[in-house]
Amino acid sequence: MTTFIWLIPVLPLISFLINVLFNRVIPRRGIALLGVGSVALSALITIIAGIKFLSIPPAGGAYTTTIYTWLSTGGFTADIAFRMDALTLVFCFVITFVGALIHLYSVEFMKDDDGFARFFAYMNLFVSSMLILVLSNNLLLLYLGWEGVGLCSYLLIGFWYKDPANDYAARKAFIVTRIGDTFMIVGLFLLVITFGTLNIDTLLRQAPLVWSSGSPVAVIAALLLLGGALGKSAQLPLQTWLPDAMAGPSPVSALIHAATMVTAGVYLIARLNVLFILAPEVLAAIAIIGAATLLIAGFSALTQHDLKRVLAYSTISQIGYMFLALGVGAWSAAIFHFMIHAFFKALLFLGAGSIILLLHEEHDMHKMGGLRKKMPIVFLTFLIGGASLSALPLITAGFYSKDQILWFSLASGIGSKWLWLAGIAGALLTSLYTFRMIFLVFFGEAKTEPKHQPGPLMTIPLIILAALSLIGGFIELPHNLGPVHLFSRLLEPVFPALILSESHAPEWIIQVISALIAIGGIYLAYLLFNKKTLSSNVIEKSRLSHFFYQGWGFDWLYNKLFVLPLVWLSQIDKKDFIDKFYSSLAHAVNYSGTLLSRTQNGKLRWYVMVMVAGLILLLTIMLNL
Repeated sequence: MTTFIWLIPVLPLISFLINVLFNRVIPRRGIALLGVGSVALSALITIIAGIKFLSIPPAGGAYTTTIYTWLSTGGFTADIAFRMDALTLVFCFVITFVGALIHLYSVEFMKDDDGFARFFAYMNLFVSSMLILVLSNNLLLLYLGWEGVGLCSYLLIGFWYKDPANDYAARKAFIVTRIGDTFMIVGLFLLVITFGTLNIDTLLRQAPLVWSSGSPVAVIAALLLLGGALGKSAQLPLQTWLPDAMAGPSPVSALIHAATMVTAGVYLIARLNVLFILAPEVLAAIAIIGAATLLIAGFSALTQHDLKRVLAYSTISQIGYMFLALGVGAWSAAIFHFMIHAFFKALLFLGAGSIILLLHEEHDMHKMGGLRKKMPIVFLTFLIGGASLSALPLITAGFYSKDQILWFSLASGIGSKWLWLAGIAGALLTSLYTFRMIFLVFFGEAKTEPKHQPGPLMTIPLIILAALSLIGGFIELPHNLGPVHLFSRLLEPVFPALILSESHAPEWIIQVISALIAIGGIYLAYLLFNKKTLSSNVIEKSRLSHFFYQGWGFDWLYNKLFVLPLVWLSQIDKKDFIDKFYSSLAHAVNYSGTLLSRTQNGKLRWYVMVMVAGLILLLTIMLNL
């Protein structure tokens, strides 16, 4: 099996190269077959590897393969090498399997687009980059994949580049995530200086030997790596790029900005868990940032009108839950929620894409309504995805993954009641904004007529993802509900044991509270946005609602602090004396050329006169010497 690991990221890369080089001669059906088939083959290899991994665990807990030595200088060595352990296996499964479904959906979604081949080239390059990120055995190769997904995100957000708003959104995402990436690369330099290597296994073995818990260097390194994670995963204070990233096609939002790329920060922290354990202050900061982000994004999602922006803020909020879990040391719970979130959020984005496409590119939920009967398959699958997002108890996968995070945020040795309360408040907000969305889009009076029903290439991925959003949670039941704990046992060799606090409420009480909160949020959404027994319009038009709608003013603040001063300085710099010097030199050269060009007027008398004058001048000089 080790021999074939490298094929998982290489197959989509080969498809990308073929598409780029020969897209003019390959028909659309061939482009679609290449795009979908390469990712599907990677998914098949991943599933085969997973079956072998579970049946015959590899020696050392991982499959490894080295392709060649990439760098070797001054005692520092970095290989093109891949490593698959339990954590990598989970991420590879989500990237390839969910990615293949989204590629299949995209064949029908993008069928009339002029950039059909370009779209699949970008998507394949993204999948390859993301797989390199999670499979790499050293942080330098990981950083290559990290920047690769950043590039693809930029290209796909601005895919419809003829609209200036899309170009702005792409630039904004690229610049904001580069801020985090700058912190990360400085952190990598610090690790190289300290350990002389970026090999992940070596770093995790040596770090406890070199650093003591709370060591200043360990804290600085963890903070720098956290900066990279915050940018890529759109967490406070670098969350502003993700809502605008919805400018790209809906399959892009499903794959990159819900299921995979934005969880790269979660993967980074989980993969380097030993480094973060050595910096307990940073772990506490991760938990607090996650709790704050899930609340801020939840309030913002509650006030949006654009269907995809609701889901964008929801993604920020759900990743906040993953950060909360990481911060309290609940590593397996964070990864479990990552996987389940990929199922239901990809489903919701693809459902939203179907709705927007078939409603003549209408994004405003207040202009929808009544689609329950007009688009029954989309409605049923979207309802399942929304129920899982809301953590509807017992029957949805989202309940089991979110329940773990809420439980450990209180029961963990480094958890607290305040983190648990933030998670519970976020759960209420989640069910409220989710069913606000469902009631506005699918219930009430129809305001826009769909042009037709989605075809099988769009509905089949919806149905599969809906099934996973229901049954996916049963692979990891709570300890008091059943004996099935496959997920935590799978990841047990990767993560240290979670220390539980002795003073916490029984788990079943926490589960009952979580269930009541989820159901209460759905009922409140029913009263506000379906029955309209309460004045929801008054709430939505309030100043506070407008503040939440604007993303708590973060864009306004950043514009005032960074964007406008930078534009002002660039305007000053545009007219500085250095530019004037070179501009004057250019004007002088241009003027001289104009004067010389006048000598070439085609008149013989002028040429003879100049020659005679030159000859007289030359003779005069010679006679005077």
